[in-house]
Amino acid sequence: MKTILGISAYYHDSAACLVRDGEIVAAAQEERFTRKKHDAKFPHHAVAYCLREGGLRLEDLDYVGFYDKPLLKFERILENYAGVAPRGLRSFLTAMPMWLKEKLFTRDLIQNALPGLRAPVLFAEHHESHAASAFYPSPFSEAAVLTMDGVGEWATSSYAVGRGRDLDLLAELHYPHSLGMLYSAFTYYTGFKVNSGEYKVMGLAPYGQPKYVDLILDKVVRLKEDGSFKLNMECFNYLHGLTMTNGVFARLFGGPPRKPESAVTQREMDLAASVQVVTEEIMLRMARHVHRETGMDNLCLAGGVALNCVGNGRLLREGPFKHLWVQPAAGDAGGAVGVALTIWHKVLGNEREPGPVGDAMKGSYLGPAFPDAEIERFLDSIGAVYEKLGTDALIDRTAQLLASECVVGWLQGRMEFGPRALGNRSILGDPRSPKMQSVMNLKVKFRESFRPFAPSVLREHVSEYFALDEDSPYMLLVAPVRETRRIPMTAQQQALFGIEKLNVLRSDIPAVTHVDYSARVQTVHSATNPVYHTLLSRFHALTGCPVLVNTSFNVRGEPIVCTPQDAYRCFMRTEMDYLVVGSFLLDRRRQPPRREDGDWRKEYELD
Repeated sequence: MKTILGISAYYHDSAACLVRDGEIVAAAQEERFTRKKHDAKFPHHAVAYCLREGGLRLEDLDYVGFYDKPLLKFERILENYAGVAPRGLRSFLTAMPMWLKEKLFTRDLIQNALPGLRAPVLFAEHHESHAASAFYPSPFSEAAVLTMDGVGEWATSSYAVGRGRDLDLLAELHYPHSLGMLYSAFTYYTGFKVNSGEYKVMGLAPYGQPKYVDLILDKVVRLKEDGSFKLNMECFNYLHGLTMTNGVFARLFGGPPRKPESAVTQREMDLAASVQVVTEEIMLRMARHVHRETGMDNLCLAGGVALNCVGNGRLLREGPFKHLWVQPAAGDAGGAVGVALTIWHKVLGNEREPGPVGDAMKGSYLGPAFPDAEIERFLDSIGAVYEKLGTDALIDRTAQLLASECVVGWLQGRMEFGPRALGNRSILGDPRSPKMQSVMNLKVKFRESFRPFAPSVLREHVSEYFALDEDSPYMLLVAPVRETRRIPMTAQQQALFGIEKLNVLRSDIPAVTHVDYSARVQTVHSATNPVYHTLLSRFHALTGCPVLVNTSFNVRGEPIVCTPQDAYRCFMRTEMDYLVVGSFLLDRRRQPPRREDGDWRKEYELD
């Protein structure tokens, strides 16, 4: 028996993953334990959890893997600063102390952070880890693999071919020409936080018109037919400065960047629509090139850009590949999975056989679970008022509450790995309710009103509601709502612009239908999540609708909840109506008053 601990850390989304004899036993992001979103520090808590879940001590590990190669990354940083000198001195002086003190000595950092460790520490390249996280857990025996992100060591996009245990990198694009950096530049320019707010740009795009596409392709990006491209670096500041864009960029697009938390205008909506169109075009051209070069029917995706589920949906519908699989933790957290599986298959030479059903990510339910006894002790300790119910009664009551338009916090089983809540750390609502999107955004999530919500749908009914008949268990595919479900718009409604579109009912599931009639779909399977599947089935039996609103259990700026304590705290700070945690049902109106010292919302840095 071989046990391998994979680690990603020191940039953003630190995480740990435990692999035993090729099986993913546990994986979690550090942010869920520290309550600091995108926590980049060494994942002490995530490592400790993985070892507990595996019943191991540090000295039992056979290997530890780190998801990138710090020396290669340092080489790129030095070459970058040398290439732009004397500009960039401030940025250089900001970065160097951390590198010279810590990051260059990552092996020592790991060994010091894990006292008692006897296992060797191995390193994989960043895009190798991404590619491995996409291919090895996938349901395919062979596939092309496309990775797209900001930057690893040098690579910003790459493609590979996986067959059995072999995974061979074929080509890559290099920094500073980066699709991830391009999208992040527009994220910064539209007033959102880089490495956090990119999904807001994606959600904002349907409110705008892609009026800047030609300008982007003429002045900012030189795009080739094979999907390779070069950025006009005169428009960007990230090579030598502390911001993403500069005055050249601002003059091209009509003014300075939007100030964070200021009003979102039509310009930001149009910019979001434009960069989304350009990003999708680059993704499609890359995929077509990879298909021509590899001849594969299957495509796996990873890297931060693979979280662009609108682009993924277009790849599935319009791209040349027959099947698509996206790593649910496609960003840097997933590198911990990738490096662990790289050691198992490439270093140790173990064969790989995909399972007969589904993928090897186990629905991404790889985090900690909490037994009822522990939950009850906690609830009693704070004087919470609750009902303890059997599984059938609990599901019946919850389905009834949801059917009556109550908002329910839902914590069950093992926590999800990756940025999406998939029915174990979720806030749920009735998708048929015209008011649900506004209520959940403004009174529960405390976030921008334009943000869409995702539907969870029974896998066996997905094609009745969406133009999709593929598995989408990880909420990483956007699909159109079926024409038969749509509500035709009047001429007056069609003339609306921007945020005015928000309150127009567009389908018989308006709470999960975006302004362009799209939805970010999660298909729910009885094999991977029987409890959630049963809840959806009961709601379906009550209402005739096999769909629920599913948003992550957190407020804006907060990581998704991990523990019952996190869930109760979030529940009491919002206007959720009910909380279900394990076998326990709590009515918010019956809970004892909760005292807060100061404004609790200042705990979380806004994204």
